[in-house]
Amino acid sequence: MATWKTLLLQDSSSPLMEQLAFFHDHTLMVLTIITILVGQLMLSLFFNKFTHRYLLEGQLIEVIWTILPAITLIFIALPSLRLIYILDETNNPLLTIKTIGHQWYWSYEYSDFKNIEFDSYMIPANEMKSWNFRALDVDNRIIIPFKTQIRMLVTAADVIHSWTIPSLGTKIDATPGRLNQTSFLSNRPGLLYGQCSEICGANHSFMPIVVESISPGFFIKWITKMTQS
Repeated sequence: MATWKTLLLQDSSSPLMEQLAFFHDHTLMVLTIITILVGQLMLSLFFNKFTHRYLLEGQLIEVIWTILPAITLIFIALPSLRLIYILDETNNPLLTIKTIGHQWYWSYEYSDFKNIEFDSYMIPANEMKSWNFRALDVDNRIIIPFKTQIRMLVTAADVIHSWTIPSLGTKIDATPGRLNQTSFLSNRPGLLYGQCSEICGANHSFMPIVVESISPGFFIKWITKMTQS
C-alpha cells in the first residue's frame, strides 16, 4: 500500500510486479543516460567558441545520430515486448475468481466452489475502526492463498470499471458485456490494497479493493466455513 513520502513503486507482492519494477528501472537508466548526454552536448554548444564557415553537411554524424536512437529504442522495446507476453500468460490456474464491477462496489464469485459469492463495499467513515484505512478498507475482502496461480475473470454490470492492485502488477478493465481475464500469483501473506482506476461516475473514488493473501491451509478452512454457512 502506498504511504506518505512513497516516491517510488510499491513493494512487489508477485513475480509480475517484480518484472514490471525491473523494466521500470531499466528504462529509467536508459532515459538518465540520454538526458546526461544531451545535456552535456547542449552545454558544450552554448559555451564553446568553435566556428566553421564552410561546414555544410556531415554525413557521418548524421548516420550516427540516426542509428544510435534506433539502437536505444531496441533496448527498450525488446524487454517491453517480453513483459507484455509474460503479463498475458495464464499458467495452469488453481483457482478462478469472477469479479463484477458495479456503481460503486465490487461483487466476487468463487466459481470453483458451491455458492460462494459476496459484495464488497467501502467501509463508511462513521463505521471505521482504529485499524481501518479511510477510503481503502472494505467490509468483505477477497481471500486468496499465496504461492497459488489465480485466474481473475472481470466484467461490469453498468459502466466501465478497472480492477487494479498495484503491488500485484494487475490492472484490467471491467467492461459491460465483455469478460476479460488476467492471472497473478501472490508471493507472501498480507493485505494488498487497490482501487478502481477507471473514472466510472460520481463515487468512483469510493470503490476500493482489498485482497487478503493467506496460507493455503487457512484458505481451505475459510472455503469450508463459507460453503457450510
